Amino acid sequence: MKKITSPAAFIGINGDGVISFGSGQPDLPPPKNIFTHLEAPRLFKYGLIQGEENLREALAKEYPQARPQDFVVTNGASEALDLAFRAIYELHGNVGVLVCRPYYYSYPPIIELAGLTPVYTDLIEGKIDLQDFEKKVRGVKAVLINSPSNPTGRVEELQTLRAIEKLCAKRGIYIVSDEVYKDLIYGRENYLIKGKNVITINSFSKTYSMCGLRIGYLWSRDRQLVDKVVDIKVHTSMNTNLLGQEMALHAMHTPRAFIKKQRAIWQERRDILYGGLISLGFDLWKPEGAFYVLPRIKNSNRVVSELYHKHKVIVYDGEWFGAPGRIRLSYALDVEKIKEGLARIKKYIRGKEAWLK
Repeated sequence: MKKITSPAAFIGINGDGVISFGSGQPDLPPPKNIFTHLEAPRLFKYGLIQGEENLREALAKEYPQARPQDFVVTNGASEALDLAFRAIYELHGNVGVLVCRPYYYSYPPIIELAGLTPVYTDLIEGKIDLQDFEKKVRGVKAVLINSPSNPTGRVEELQTLRAIEKLCAKRGIYIVSDEVYKDLIYGRENYLIKGKNVITINSFSKTYSMCGLRIGYLWSRDRQLVDKVVDIKVHTSMNTNLLGQEMALHAMHTPRAFIKKQRAIWQERRDILYGGLISLGFDLWKPEGAFYVLPRIKNSNRVVSELYHKHKVIVYDGEWFGAPGRIRLSYALDVEKIKEGLARIKKYIRGKEAWLK
């Protein structure tokens, strides 16, 4: 049996009876109105490196005191993160970036490839330990916040986010706030971290189920950093695809009721998966946002490989997220598949209950 050591082994796999709790790709349909008015010849030409003006103008209306020139439209949130950290390197050299652990598995490579050094603060019960954060932030130039979180599904407390906002503003530390799940919070509205030192990262992938179009963006009031990001993008990806930007613009005209309805579906799925795992004896945090759970299980490397090869169930190894001894499951799949996947997991762990302790 081939050991699975990376999420790359699973990305794009579907069909053939496989139940995938792996990829964080919404299975819900995008808004229907995104497919209209896509015949304009300009959409097949080169575009502005910073992003089309009409989309940036629309984005500026979504944020307080924002201007279109404060935004850069990118190839998904991943490029926005990459460009932000490359820009920080160009402006400040090899500095430290404080990362919360568990983390999204691409964070450390993105930071390191930009020439920066990740520094880790470990979460307690899936949330920031403010005391440890305050101690370690003194030695870095940037911090990376992800709330709601992938892989934990947890949402940071308001007082924690406000304390970080104040602390970093005082010390001149960048806050890179990855908010791609901001519309998938079940208990309250998203808290927007504010300040000249803040770089907000977002995309259309999760809210509007538009992952494959790769439309993301960053927003910052730091003019020097935004200009540096655009300078770098000129020589890497150039403009972000115009068809996708046009579809993103149409998506922004979607009534909020669409997002509210989608969120209710995610919450129902969360309750089914969370409740099912609890009934099987797993120990896990109840997600407050996004669409992930991160239950404990011993031998997580072995579990990932055996569940796939013997039961056709995809889960991700917590070790990939800096959380060994856990597995990450996404509930971005329909209810019947969730139930079938739980049944297969139940069959797999029979006789292995000690692994859940």
